[in-house]
Amino acid sequence: MASPNLLGPPQNSSTIKELSSSGALSSLPSLYASKAHELESVVEDGQIPVVDFSLLTAGSPEKRSQMIRELGKACEEWGFFMLVNHGVPEKFREGMMDALKGFFDLTEEEKKEYADTHVLNPIRYGTSFNTAKEDVRYWRDYLKVTTHPEFVSPTKPDGFSETLEEFCKRTRGIAWELLKGIWESLGLEENSIKEALGYDSSWQIFVGNIYPPCPQPDLAVGLPPHSDHGLLSILYQDGTVDGLEVKHDGKWVRVMPLPNSFLINTGDHTEIVTNGKYKSVLHRAVVNGTNTRMSIVAAVGPSMDAVVVPAPALVSSESPATFRGISFREYAERQQGNKLKDKSVLDFLRL
Repeated sequence: MASPNLLGPPQNSSTIKELSSSGALSSLPSLYASKAHELESVVEDGQIPVVDFSLLTAGSPEKRSQMIRELGKACEEWGFFMLVNHGVPEKFREGMMDALKGFFDLTEEEKKEYADTHVLNPIRYGTSFNTAKEDVRYWRDYLKVTTHPEFVSPTKPDGFSETLEEFCKRTRGIAWELLKGIWESLGLEENSIKEALGYDSSWQIFVGNIYPPCPQPDLAVGLPPHSDHGLLSILYQDGTVDGLEVKHDGKWVRVMPLPNSFLINTGDHTEIVTNGKYKSVLHRAVVNGTNTRMSIVAAVGPSMDAVVVPAPALVSSESPATFRGISFREYAERQQGNKLKDKSVLDFLRL
């Protein structure tokens, strides 16, 4: 295995896209050389569960009940599933991907207007995950935009804001229907979900990721193993480049999305509110040496001020509460303000 380049381009180059497109890289700068080769590397192909959104929302009572059961099983056994027949036309999905590409194609000076500062700033552009805390950086640039309860957006490129608002409105509707289904699969009353999560003022964020070609992908990491904070993440990626791997039954599984599907995963706060019945799942992003991979994520969480604890109906003497509560704001600050590592903040709350 080739050793990482200890010289090469300046170590403080601002973004991965800038580094990759410079044409000056023949090997990996040391700042990005992780111990990726020491991570668990056995990866299998696997078929994660599929949920038909149309049957969940417009199917007959019998088909809807069956889909509720399948949704619950997917959340319990995998924490990931593909969502088909979701009703978001390709023009909206690809329009959002094109708009994100337009943002990343802006000049570095234009993008630096939104440079990474506080972890909960409504618009953040940066590289890696948290460069203030990391010893080794990740081969990834990102744009993070809070879109609910207040919608904000970068002003460039032209049309980005309108595309983002429509995409997030549609994915937020999907998230709400899925959460209602998850709630029902647990035998909980639908009306209690808004109270438990502060859903009317709930948080939603859009995350755009770009993973440019890497000169030594065996030494670099796009994102390390981690779970997501919040309730649900809805992911759509460039259909030509795969790079998502999910931990399942102790093994890493390469995710190959179905055409026109969204990938959905449950977050840490779903694990908390279900008292551990439905778990957030470790996943990671890998990189390659030839193609740029892009992905877009619409993530939904509780209200920033909500203190999420296990639903009382799921707590008993036989199944005691497994997590203590803190506000979602504090949770997000802890996760986003430190190194990204496994389920470190969720573990901090375990009783």
